Amino acid sequence: MSRIGKKPITIPAGVEVKVDDENVITVKGPKGTLTRKLHNAMKVNQDAGTITIEKHDENDDALQGLTRTLVNNMVIGVTEGFKKELEVNGVGYRVQKQGNKLVMNMGFSHTVEFEDRGETKIEAPSQNSIIVTGPDKEAVGQLAAEIRKVRPPEPYKGKGIKYVGERIIRKEGKLGKK
Repeated sequence: MSRIGKKPITIPAGVEVKVDDENVITVKGPKGTLTRKLHNAMKVNQDAGTITIEKHDENDDALQGLTRTLVNNMVIGVTEGFKKELEVNGVGYRVQKQGNKLVMNMGFSHTVEFEDRGETKIEAPSQNSIIVTGPDKEAVGQLAAEIRKVRPPEPYKGKGIKYVGERIIRKEGKLGKK
């Protein structure tokens, strides 16, 4: 039995949820609109202010928990939104926002640019920090991962782009002859 899948999802005020016959759920709220096609083995029941996920087969516990989490993330996304923060460490490494583009100088012979993607926005409050925000948790995480991939943190000096709160395991450098 899926403990997560059985929990009901409360729908906050100002959020509109629609489920059509082909198991496509649409969640509309103040931060945007999200749509997702759900697995056919799951059935979404909508009552007054709550959503529950039912499974057709007894062996679909994991799928029920996944579906409930995806729908819950959609509801949270259109009300509060999601945010990933990154830090840039290293001499000469800096980022800045120019219009809807993030321009990064990361020690290459060229600059690296990322654009806002629909409702997923990139902010650069300072030269050493990046904030990715949006209603879709998957899109925010994917864009943050692509930005981090430009210059991942290296283990010797810790230079590169890392998530705020990420712990980089440092290695000791080469030792001289004794």
